[in-house]
Amino acid sequence: MQAAHFRVGHGFDAHRLVAGRPFVLGGVRIEHDTGPLGHSDADVLTHAISDALLGACALGDLGAHFPDTDPQWKDADSLRLLAACHELAVRHGWTIANVDATVVVDRPKLAPHVALMRDAIADVLALDVERISVKAKTSEGLGYTGDGTGIVAYAVVLVEALERRD
Repeated sequence: MQAAHFRVGHGFDAHRLVAGRPFVLGGVRIEHDTGPLGHSDADVLTHAISDALLGACALGDLGAHFPDTDPQWKDADSLRLLAACHELAVRHGWTIANVDATVVVDRPKLAPHVALMRDAIADVLALDVERISVKAKTSEGLGYTGDGTGIVAYAVVLVEALERRD
């Protein structure tokens, strides 16, 4: 039996916050006067995790699989996109060891919603919630995440394959 083989992927996503859009993060709808603008539901957290997962498996990025020029992805549920990325990774022989993600935005306050986000992500990825970390940070009023005009998320995903892949 060969030793386990690990890969790590990093993901990033950012969206402008605008009036009239729902604020969806980690699959959780949060009441707020603005929401992220994007072709899908613009869930920066699941987008960053999806990109990190695809990157770890060397399978491209979210835009390559779900282009914003394709009308079928208009207002798409980003948890559904994450599920499709997970299925792709599994088909290529990878399993997720853990997810660590950070969301940066000053408003709305995210701490009351983090547990629900972790649960939703864990459910989609068929993982124990203990393998999913979501952290909410502010930028203390600095930049677009601090002035209320934008939101950003970063994610790292560790994947494992039991068969050696070179």
